[in-house]
Amino acid sequence: MTSHSTGTRDQWLAARLELLQAEKELTRRGDELARRRRELPWVRIDKDYRFGTDEGPASLADLFRGHSQLLTYHFMFGPGYSAGCPACSAIADGFNGFAVHLANHDVMLWAVSRAPLEKLQGYKQWMDWSFPWASSSGSDFNYDFGVSLTEEQERTGVYEYNFREEQVWSPPEDARGPFDGWAATTGTDWAAYTRERPGMSAFALEDGVVYHTYSAYARGLDGLWGMYQWLDRAPRGRNEARGPADPLNWFRRHDEYHHANGPST
Repeated sequence: MTSHSTGTRDQWLAARLELLQAEKELTRRGDELARRRRELPWVRIDKDYRFGTDEGPASLADLFRGHSQLLTYHFMFGPGYSAGCPACSAIADGFNGFAVHLANHDVMLWAVSRAPLEKLQGYKQWMDWSFPWASSSGSDFNYDFGVSLTEEQERTGVYEYNFREEQVWSPPEDARGPFDGWAATTGTDWAAYTRERPGMSAFALEDGVVYHTYSAYARGLDGLWGMYQWLDRAPRGRNEARGPADPLNWFRRHDEYHHANGPST
């Protein structure tokens, strides 16, 4: 017997129609927020960021590849990692499918990480991804866009993320296990793992000048998770109660589920 409330079809329909009005309000609010994103002032980029790519060294302007708009996903893959963050990997699983559609709208999509290019290339091959991925190793790009901490910031215990000052957090000793286990999936420890942060940034290229137009972090990335959009419509939702307490069983890289749950179908 389910512990969830049950009802008749008429009761379900009445509740569903009430929810539909709330969904419509959210959709309209989302349209308004999208308009406001587009109206943010553009900030000229004068720093000469350099990246390593499969085609060789590149500037930020080079990443546009003939398009006028650029979206970058700040993928958590630090220099000391041996594998990419599983959460970022879950987001990136969708990139192959929609990158071609973005290109049709004059938008170029890249992932960018601080790890050396050869590490990114190896992980990309492992994950069977084809989207372009640039290394910002040796560049200030990650620091300037708020997705990497220096060891000095970590020692002081204060850093800026998601447009506000935050305290560096470490799990208490009696609860470290799951978090250390999560960091270990990237071949590093919790401190090194959390020196990288997820985010996305948008840029425009106009008359040879690159402009920064938008960035989002933390829960601002929820809309990029194709998995989340489906889970939000599933009977039990995202099942996030498992996450902080048991992150390794919350979600994994797409080729690792069979280790825990039997062969995938």
